[in-house]
Amino acid sequence: MSTADSKSIVGLEDLIAVGVALEKVATGATWSEGPLWIPERNALRWSDIPGNRILEYSAGTGDVTVYQTEVEFTNGRTRDHDGSVIQCSHGRRHIERDRDGVVTVIADHWQGARFNSPNDVIVKSDGSIWFTDPPYGIRVVVEGHPGEREYGDCYVFRHDVQTGETHPVILDIEEPNGLAFSPDEMILYVSDTSVHLREDGTGNHHIRAYDVQDNQCKNGRVFADIEKGVSDGFRVDLNGNVWTSSLDAVLVYDPSGQLLGRIPVPEKVANICFGGPDGSDLYIAASTSIYRVQTLTR
Repeated sequence: MSTADSKSIVGLEDLIAVGVALEKVATGATWSEGPLWIPERNALRWSDIPGNRILEYSAGTGDVTVYQTEVEFTNGRTRDHDGSVIQCSHGRRHIERDRDGVVTVIADHWQGARFNSPNDVIVKSDGSIWFTDPPYGIRVVVEGHPGEREYGDCYVFRHDVQTGETHPVILDIEEPNGLAFSPDEMILYVSDTSVHLREDGTGNHHIRAYDVQDNQCKNGRVFADIEKGVSDGFRVDLNGNVWTSSLDAVLVYDPSGQLLGRIPVPEKVANICFGGPDGSDLYIAASTSIYRVQTLTR
């Protein structure tokens, strides 16, 4: 399968071949989130947050199995450089490491205050761990446990694995959710989903972009507004295009914020990831199910 040239990408047809169909490959969850491809297992791992369990879909057999139960409402996850899985726990209000089923705490507080409910997480090339901390796990009964914002806000944090220190890097997002770096790690994208649970419909439903300088985030600006729903979770491909969830589709934006196209999905979309043998399969976590579509990128 060829890889799209960033100079030639003008629309979604340059990223998904004509005639490629969306497939439903797994179902049976309550609310699907935090998808991650596990190459050595040839499987997609994801969270069923209200079900308080972690599921896996085997691309080889097509089977869906329960990886773990009573997981304290895990959400987003990523791979560390050593192959272990780093994941966010709403219930325990921390980020944790899963190494072959053995779970240990990485970070659970800042300046003596517990986090709200870490939501999504990524690892930079220097090994540092970056994660968002909105309030959903302490505000939504089926996604965690009722609680208070102990440091009084919702930040994006960076955890230094060498020093063990954690500090905020973004303070101006109301309710940070998904996050991802550009391929060169010079830009950090973070979604703000404060509109998500507001009865009056006000709040933010956009992705913001920040310049990363000396492990600090500067020059924050709106990268894209999501017209339907919110950008709950997203990924960036090797050409710098942003693939994001929305209410009823996966939206694809080029690095300038221009919408290239949309992939309609029959269920509400929560999050996505790339996977498969060469990383070109797009997996979509949407409500009760997992969908897959082949792409021309990674």
